[in-house]
Amino acid sequence: MDVSVWVTLGLTVKVAAWATTINLVLGSGVGWLLARRSFVGREFVDAVLTLPLVLPPTVLGYYLLVVIGKRGWLGAWLHQTFGINLIFTWQGAVIAATIVAFPLILRSARTAFETVDPQLEQAGRVLGLNEWALFFRVTLPMAWPGILGGTLLVFARALGEFGATLMVAGSIPGRTQTLSIAVYEAVQAGQDDMATFLVAITSIVCVTVLLAAGRLVPRAGRS
Repeated sequence: MDVSVWVTLGLTVKVAAWATTINLVLGSGVGWLLARRSFVGREFVDAVLTLPLVLPPTVLGYYLLVVIGKRGWLGAWLHQTFGINLIFTWQGAVIAATIVAFPLILRSARTAFETVDPQLEQAGRVLGLNEWALFFRVTLPMAWPGILGGTLLVFARALGEFGATLMVAGSIPGRTQTLSIAVYEAVQAGQDDMATFLVAITSIVCVTVLLAAGRLVPRAGRS
C-alpha cells in the first residue's frame, strides 16, 4: 500500500490525539464547573457549549474561518503579532476537531461529576482536605470512568471529523489531509480500492474505541 496512506493515518491520529488531550483538560474543568457550581446562566452556557453537537460541521467551519482566518479578529491578531497562520495547517485541523468533539466530553464529564456523592466530598473536607486535594483524591477518581468513556468518544469523533476540518485545514497531502478527507477524494477520483482500505481502517479504529467507551460509560452511572 502507498506510503502516503500511512502518512495520512499518522496525521489523523496526531490531530485526534491533540484534540482529545485538549478536550480532556477543558471538558473536565468545564464539566466540573457546571456540575458543582450554581451561577446565573449556567444552563445557557451548557447549551452554547453543546451547540457543536447539533450544528452542521460546515457551519462550525465557517465560524472558525471568521474567527481564526487571516481576516478574523483572532487570526488577524495572531498573524500580525506573531506571524502565526492557523488556516491550512494541521494545527487548524486540531482546532476544528477539538470544537466539534467538545460536547461529547463535556456531557460525559458533567454527568460523571454529578454522580459523585457530595457527602463523600464533605467528608473529605471534614478530614482536612483542601479543594485541590479533594478534587484529585476524591472527586476525580470517582468520576474518572465516565470521563474516560467520554474521552474515547472524543477521540473517535475527532478521528472521523470531515466538514469543519476541510474548510479550515483544507486537503494538503502529508500536511492537512486526514483519513476522512482522503476517503472523499479517493471516491471522487474513482480510486475504489484506496477508498475501501481507508474506510476499513477508520471503521475498525472507531468500532474498537466505541466498544471500549461503552464498557466505561455505564460504570459511571453505577458508581
